[in-house]
Amino acid sequence: MTADLAPADVDFRRTMGCFATGVAVVTVGGPEPHGMTANSITSVSLHPPTILVCVGRNASMHARLMTAGCFGVSVLAGDQERYARAFADRSRPRGRAQFAGVPHRQGPRTGAPVLDGTAAWVECQLIGTHAVGDHSIFIGSVLDLGFSRRPPLVFWSGGFVRLPVAMNAGEDTDAGGDTDAGGDTPGPPPA
Repeated sequence: MTADLAPADVDFRRTMGCFATGVAVVTVGGPEPHGMTANSITSVSLHPPTILVCVGRNASMHARLMTAGCFGVSVLAGDQERYARAFADRSRPRGRAQFAGVPHRQGPRTGAPVLDGTAAWVECQLIGTHAVGDHSIFIGSVLDLGFSRRPPLVFWSGGFVRLPVAMNAGEDTDAGGDTDAGGDTPGPPPA
């Protein structure tokens, strides 16, 4: 397809909106920590564990990611839509103030804020960046991770959606490395 035949922006958004995604808050630490809502995140490789995050080149997060060299990703749970909206609000406070009232902890490997009560979290070392159109693809080598059995917040057709059922409802873990919450996911061998 040539540039003069490219689809209209609205058609592209509506078409890609048919693809449901998770919703996450991408963070960087340091003296002025920063967070940004994102849904363009995916795993790239299992060996070694690698993910990617797409960030608009005009977003505040873009320069901060380049400078920090590492980042956190908190995959939001279904009841955390307020955090998705808060970290997408361009008028929110900057620095540490944007995390006020948001339960979180400092990531053990990167120092990036990791939100509490999420469906999952990952900490990454930045290992590559590729400019594509008006965004950059940030590739991260996974340093640490954890997940719970809480259902994730989903973005579909321009809005937030909650999944109707939890995975192994009532069981919840948020420990890095120990991902056995009593379900089908194998955990570490018994001691």
